[in-house]
Amino acid sequence: MPGRRLTRADRQQIAAGLTQRLSYADIARRLNRPASTVSREVARNGGPARYRAELAQLATTHRAQRRPQPPAPVQRTIEHLGPDPDATAAFVTDLTTALVETGLPRTAARVMACLFASETGSRTAIEMAQHLHVSPATISQAVRLLERQKLIRRGRDDGGRRHRYFLDDKAGLRTVTASAAANQRFAATVLRGAELFGAETAAGVRLALAGRFLEHLSDDLIRSAEKHWRDMVGTRGDEYTLTSHTD
Repeated sequence: MPGRRLTRADRQQIAAGLTQRLSYADIARRLNRPASTVSREVARNGGPARYRAELAQLATTHRAQRRPQPPAPVQRTIEHLGPDPDATAAFVTDLTTALVETGLPRTAARVMACLFASETGSRTAIEMAQHLHVSPATISQAVRLLERQKLIRRGRDDGGRRHRYFLDDKAGLRTVTASAAANQRFAATVLRGAELFGAETAAGVRLALAGRFLEHLSDDLIRSAEKHWRDMVGTRGDEYTLTSHTD
């Protein structure tokens, strides 16, 4: 049945399907499972190239043994608002993939997805390390990158000493425009190359064309993002603009 947990035999079929280069959907049909179950299983156990059925089985057993019980019914209520845990986990996996495609490193993307799916929009570094099954040092590297890009902000637990990381209210806007700003920097470098080679050379012409295209495209994207942001939030949108960040 689709609702039961994956067995050792299921994982062996997943491994066999990956070896045959089948899609997640094809493997899922063999198992009578949702494709998201297969993609989540593979993602949490090394990815398509490193997935091994026996290692995945051992890792699942180990996680089940060390998984702490929720401390109180109130905490369970807070954490489980919204979709059921399996649907939430599938969404987090999909969101992580989408964030990686925007240029974020995978661990940073997993942290962002974890915060987006959190009811409070915040977690401590220890909570994220436990949730993502990575070391605190790995989380530390990811949050430093996200802080530099102003996608998250750091605060403290109420009355506590631990740092807590909050998803920035404008994270969606910043995610889109960070890519445009990177293209602007790339365009500036390309245009310097066009000047170096000169307009009389084929390389110079090629570089100038690419640079001007990227420059205009990035400017249009940033202006459009700012306009849509202001349209959505009203006058509060004036508190934050992006063009000054890219001069």
